[in-house]
Amino acid sequence: MAHYLNVYDESAVKSFCTSRANETKVWQSMSLLDTDVNIQQALSDAAQFGMRYVLLGICEDIGPKANLGAGGAEQAWPAFLQRFLNQPYNQFIATQKVLLLGEVHTADLMAQSALLDNQNPAHLTQLRELCEQLDQRVEAILSFIFKAGLEPIVIGGGHNNCLGIIKALAKYKNTAINAINFDPHADFRECEGRHSGNGFSYAYSAQCLKSYHVIGLHELKNNQAIIDALAAANFTFNSYQSIAVKREINLTQAVSNALKSFDAAPLGVEVDLDSIAFMPVSAYTCSGFSVSDAEHFVHLAASNRHSHYLHLCEAAPIQHPSGIEAGKVHCGQVISALVNSYLQAKECA
Repeated sequence: MAHYLNVYDESAVKSFCTSRANETKVWQSMSLLDTDVNIQQALSDAAQFGMRYVLLGICEDIGPKANLGAGGAEQAWPAFLQRFLNQPYNQFIATQKVLLLGEVHTADLMAQSALLDNQNPAHLTQLRELCEQLDQRVEAILSFIFKAGLEPIVIGGGHNNCLGIIKALAKYKNTAINAINFDPHADFRECEGRHSGNGFSYAYSAQCLKSYHVIGLHELKNNQAIIDALAAANFTFNSYQSIAVKREINLTQAVSNALKSFDAAPLGVEVDLDSIAFMPVSAYTCSGFSVSDAEHFVHLAASNRHSHYLHLCEAAPIQHPSGIEAGKVHCGQVISALVNSYLQAKECA
């Protein structure tokens, strides 16, 4: 399955990079993978040479469309690279430990999905079949990363990709994992065919998800069947209303309590960017958390010693009210801020 990974070389990232005299940029501090040996060996070698984190992109919107949602999530990864790679490199960010790996190969699946209309039942079935094929690729690539002892930071695409990440980590650790998700949606819809709204349901069904907590679940954006399914699985949440509207608990307390409730199993850190108000995403909202709230969530979750990955999904630059170029800038800034928060928390933990 290594052929489903597009490994980046200098030519692949050159168009994103800028230079300035007497200033080192983040891209100049990071490493690329040695392509002279097989993927697993190259990743293991990178870990031996001091790499700790791996940046991986997934350029797809198949999952959101298969969930009857809007497209555009395939544009998040390049928007992130344009911003993140050109940050100044200094003592506050450990990007010398970051490997810029590349992206999951999705071009063939995206070409097929472009011909499909998610309002057509037959086409919707085909979209969900394509999403399942993508699951297999994501799981395979993430397995290489985890086996090398590296921590992936996965960016772009829909929340459907949580399934491949969770399954890869659970199989590597030979145990079901825990997950904490900053998201107005539980993504715990029925197992009706794969899409961005049921990744955690399928992970639970596959016995790969042990404990699951949602921070910021919106009480009016999840149907009763979802709430009932969470309860049946003994999964928990703090609602957006309890944190931001009723102020029954603050964000720090909610996240801290959730983290304390988990056992020592590996922890996945999940952020659906549609938790953030006015964010260009597959499900745009005016009612949500701030960027700094999301950064704080990532900081707290990443500081937990059992955390093993960060997944940032659903950003869709084309959904910005002012157009795609404004959306690229917006998404690039926010995703970079969340990655920075993760890296800084990890290095201080």
